[in-house]
Amino acid sequence: MFRIGFGYDVHKLTEGRELWIGGIRLDHPFGLLGHSDADVLIHAICDAILGAANMRDIGYHFPPKKGNEFENIDSKILLRRTVDLIATKGYTIGNIDATICAEHPKMNPHIPQMQATLASVMGISSDDISIKATTTEKLGFTGREEGISAYAVALIQKH
Repeated sequence: MFRIGFGYDVHKLTEGRELWIGGIRLDHPFGLLGHSDADVLIHAICDAILGAANMRDIGYHFPPKKGNEFENIDSKILLRRTVDLIATKGYTIGNIDATICAEHPKMNPHIPQMQATLASVMGISSDDISIKATTTEKLGFTGREEGISAYAVALIQKH
């Protein structure tokens, strides 16, 4: 049995934070604001995976409460836990297709490293993770460089 899930996430760009996307740190004067490391791509992927398994969303499983175990957590840990969660229902990852929306920094040079990092965390081949990058042609909050968003679709399968 195959199931498909969709995920979306957005975080505001702010000074004084590191920029983590796709499990890697990018050199940029601004980082993303969030309860965890605010890795917008990983959060969208987690929501897609959880949605495919009909297991709600990332905020349900890893609630953003001040002082809890998830505050400032590395999102790669959340992704690994998400894969473990769907395994309790007998599911594994088939593939991921994701898009990052950002004006800066340019994502394309970093995509192979993101794929390798995410594949290692999820225990799948980097060939099963498609990551694309786009801008919004200077339109909206992304175009004004106020934030970064990401979309993801996950295919999971039951064994």
